[in-house]
Amino acid sequence: MPIYEYRCTSCGHQQEFLQKLSDPPHTRCTRCGEETFSKMVTAAGFQLKGSGWYATDFKGGGQPAKSGGSESKESAAPSPACGTGACPACR
Repeated sequence: MPIYEYRCTSCGHQQEFLQKLSDPPHTRCTRCGEETFSKMVTAAGFQLKGSGWYATDFKGGGQPAKSGGSESKESAAPSPACGTGACPACR
């Protein structure tokens, strides 16, 4: 599900919401109660849940598969996924 960021034009309050694409946009500010909440244009954000390739291949920083009979070479760890706060774009 995408994460959307909203900003109130009355009080300046900003807040993120995890929403389905089909959910209606938020319009009422959660701080001042005015109907002046609007969606901001920001970098795409999303949250991965459940078991899947990202959990098994990247989440734990697992060891690469060894090839049979030869010495394994050290390889660089995969770059952190964007949206986790660890990549340069998220800082």
